[in-house]
Amino acid sequence: MSWLTEYVRPKIRGLLKREVPDNLWTNCESCSQMVLVKDLHKAMNVCPHCGHHMRASVAERFGWTFDDGAYTQIDLPKVAVDPLSFRDRKRYTERLKDERAKSQLDESMAVAHGKIGGHDAVVAVMAFEFIAGTMGAALGEAFVAAARLAVLQKAPLVVFTASGGARMQEGMISLMQMPRTTAAVQMLREAGLPYLVVLTNPTTGGVTASFAMLGDVQISEPNALIGFAGQRVIEDTVREKLPEGFQRAEYLLDHGMVDMVVKRPELPEMLGRLIGLLNHRQIASALRPAA
Repeated sequence: MSWLTEYVRPKIRGLLKREVPDNLWTNCESCSQMVLVKDLHKAMNVCPHCGHHMRASVAERFGWTFDDGAYTQIDLPKVAVDPLSFRDRKRYTERLKDERAKSQLDESMAVAHGKIGGHDAVVAVMAFEFIAGTMGAALGEAFVAAARLAVLQKAPLVVFTASGGARMQEGMISLMQMPRTTAAVQMLREAGLPYLVVLTNPTTGGVTASFAMLGDVQISEPNALIGFAGQRVIEDTVREKLPEGFQRAEYLLDHGMVDMVVKRPELPEMLGRLIGLLNHRQIASALRPAA
């Protein structure tokens, strides 16, 4: 009995009292099933139980998209901070400082260049983790910088969208980024460069009303919420009940608003294939004799 009481029992108690790290497991926000965080990362943040595509960080997007996870991130132009001296529950400058410390990002868009499927490419990723990916002057500058880099490198531009819309703390300045980013897309068109958009959950507001819906090819992740105004606002305006799945990727695919819905693990290969096809089209167009 002494062996059981002095050795075995303390071991069992030690096992029972051992604390499980808080970051070992997570719950799927769709099916509520528990998922091992390590397995979730291996699956590109796609739930193994229901296939729900969870949100991804900027660093994860870059790592998954570029060949071998190799890329060079660029410094983005600086903009005036708090041009309207805005304050709600806290000053806008304080909010930006808190968000930068929490997300380790400077703004709601990051830009990098590298290779996708062996082809040169510029990639801009919206950061939903930074004030819900809202669009302000800094995002407009980042998008224009990405377009200019693509023109300089004669490379396609790929944009991953994820946004709650305009940034209210910048008022009209935020809304002015809609025509500004649209003009940047036109710059790509005039240079004959492919522009690919990957719509992720959620993509809403002024982002949807501008550069997010102007791609040469519109791709979406499964079940992504894509729209301008919210469903309740639309129903109150038109006074009708909207269809099931309205504003979801599959509904928009059926109605011609997006070209394809692609699962996250298949995205890098699909992007590489599309860039290759569009590059060949660009070369063929350049070699075609003028009429």
